[in-house]
Amino acid sequence: MTTSFLARWLPQPNNGSRREQLRACAGAICGLLLTGITCHFLLAPDSASIYLIAPMGASAVLLFCLPASPLAQPWSVVGGNVVSGLVGAACVKWLGPGVGVAALAACLAIAAMFTLRCLHPPGGAVALTTVVGGASVQAAGFEFVFVTVLFNSSILVACAVLYNNLTGRRYPHTQQLAPAHPHATDDEVPSARLGFTADDLDAVLRQHGEVLDISRDDLQAIFLQTELRAYQRRFGVVTCLDIMSKDVLHVEFGTPLDEAWRTMRTHQIGALPVLNRARRVIGIITQTDFLRHGGLDDYQGVRHRLRAILQRTGLSHTERPEVVGQLMTHKPHTARLGTPIIDLVPLMADAGYHHIPIVDDEDRLAGIISQSDLMAALYETRFAEAAA
Repeated sequence: MTTSFLARWLPQPNNGSRREQLRACAGAICGLLLTGITCHFLLAPDSASIYLIAPMGASAVLLFCLPASPLAQPWSVVGGNVVSGLVGAACVKWLGPGVGVAALAACLAIAAMFTLRCLHPPGGAVALTTVVGGASVQAAGFEFVFVTVLFNSSILVACAVLYNNLTGRRYPHTQQLAPAHPHATDDEVPSARLGFTADDLDAVLRQHGEVLDISRDDLQAIFLQTELRAYQRRFGVVTCLDIMSKDVLHVEFGTPLDEAWRTMRTHQIGALPVLNRARRVIGIITQTDFLRHGGLDDYQGVRHRLRAILQRTGLSHTERPEVVGQLMTHKPHTARLGTPIIDLVPLMADAGYHHIPIVDDEDRLAGIISQSDLMAALYETRFAEAAA
């Protein structure tokens, strides 16, 4: 009974890894230390004036632990803290210090942050600090806000930008745009035509009507990944190893273009992985590469241009491409043997990939998957479920 009662008051377990926790802690100490030293040097080198305020500790938690949060973005931090400080300074100037004035300042600061789209929880503490922070803070008033609060917030944000990006966290965490259609049409990408849409998510968020400490694009990405995981659990995990073509024709960097073209036409394939001598994938050449360099936009001259590209000059130096390495796509997207095929759906449906080379644990070519391979595998999976 007691355990059940306490469980309702305890938060859910933290999903952050130990490494992520250490990263956040190290970022907080670095950011606050650098902010404190810099502001002490700039604002109070020879005095006991306030140069680092307590709400910066709360801002550091958001900036280094939750850099993806809408409450931790640069405008939220700088704007929220400064606006709240201005509200608090105005309240204490016109109404004087006191507990009631402090509560009013925090209330008005929250309203101002909502209005200016810079909601930042430590801003409420900044508003309280300007009212009950002592005689020196009250006397400084707006100067305290425009100097101490602004400098503290700006330097801490600059530290967060540097540290988060150096440690692999995207910051500022701007809203990600929806992927463009690979064929540059107004249609949504194929994976967005089934399941929930962006409009569905927006409608639910409006209906929810509460402030969420997560960005909309992150929330959408989590839902999509959840759908993919549920699909894998429902239909089983089919990997690239299960469906890939293993007897893969390939070329090298120095393979003549006419030889590569004949190979593709003879075997009726659309792409050839380009390998180095260690059988590692260094590129991929497709029929589209030939057509693009052959002048695909000029329909009347494409045949003549393509024939000119495939005809060898016999010269040792020429500006015209003669070998595969001059036309291939460098560093193509690859997948591992154990990669679930469901992970390839966004790449082939949305990003426009038609062929994905499959590599082993030593990054050597092991097979290749085409769009037709993926379609056949997904069809067989759904057909097996329907038969069951």
